[in-house]
Amino acid sequence: MQHHRIVAVAVAVLTAALLARHAAAADEYAPLPVPLQIQQAPAAPIYYSIGHPGVPGKQNEGNTSNAGFVVTPDGVLVFDALGTPSLGWALLQDIRKITDKPVRYVALSHYHADHIYGLQAFRDHTGAVIIAQDRAREYKEENEETADERANQRLDQRRAALAPWVDDKTRVVPPDITFNDRLTLTFGGKRFEMIYAGPAHSASDMMMMVEPDGVLFAGDIVQNGRVPFMNGDDVDTKQWLKALDAVARLNPRFIIPGHGQPSTAAQQAIAFTHDYITYVRQAMQKAVDNWTDFDVAYKQTDWSKYAKMPAFEANNHGNAYRIFLELEQNQFGSGAAPAKP
Repeated sequence: MQHHRIVAVAVAVLTAALLARHAAAADEYAPLPVPLQIQQAPAAPIYYSIGHPGVPGKQNEGNTSNAGFVVTPDGVLVFDALGTPSLGWALLQDIRKITDKPVRYVALSHYHADHIYGLQAFRDHTGAVIIAQDRAREYKEENEETADERANQRLDQRRAALAPWVDDKTRVVPPDITFNDRLTLTFGGKRFEMIYAGPAHSASDMMMMVEPDGVLFAGDIVQNGRVPFMNGDDVDTKQWLKALDAVARLNPRFIIPGHGQPSTAAQQAIAFTHDYITYVRQAMQKAVDNWTDFDVAYKQTDWSKYAKMPAFEANNHGNAYRIFLELEQNQFGSGAAPAKP
């Protein structure tokens, strides 16, 4: 009886200590008024959170990207970490509601703020190894020369736009290991095939196929039902179209895009992004060929198909201008003179 009483007291003390530790950890992160909505892929131990389709702001708590995780008997692999430390912490808590298996890896589709600020929670509260493509190492807080997204300027902007969820304690967490073209992990009865697809939306784009489930985490290569952001110096829309063709050839049974709705109609989701990029390129190519001023070309282009889509107002004009410059440079660089009007 005395032994049982001692054991009970010890368990109570340990439980209290764990609860206190959890409460102290939770205090590090500003609370989220709206919890994450975790959903499950069809007939697979694969889960995901869907972000708001707009651009990051206080109205959506910075929760604009998708993330997910795969549960196996040998541990958990997380894909993307969301756009604030608070969101990363919330994702970690949702994982722990589903499984007590350790988080072994966090794989990053690319290094942009809306996908990586949540890494802080995983770095500080798990032993997970962070994986990204080689060019993710270019993304550093002190590096003002990163063409893709200047990390220090973006962090300052998000501290203002997303306070209190991004603050002076928020930091950029670098990857632990990187790969060039492909990386395959096998554990817990799953094969995780990570494939470099950039530079397209960013310098470090990669996607991850989970087999035997046929589930593809596509990152921002695919943005289903949302106008993608393409106004970055490392954006390469020609390569992006090739990457989308590669995604289509994988023929996933279920696709989880970087933004927008996951879907069993994977080819349709892929086609949305492909068709948008193709449409903008064709409109801007016509302008370049005819020496049409960009502002005139933009006004003359029929945007009605996309005008009511999420992020159109924020992204479309910049996308068109970025592609106009890309095509103009390609044409002049090739030595071919545009046709005169």
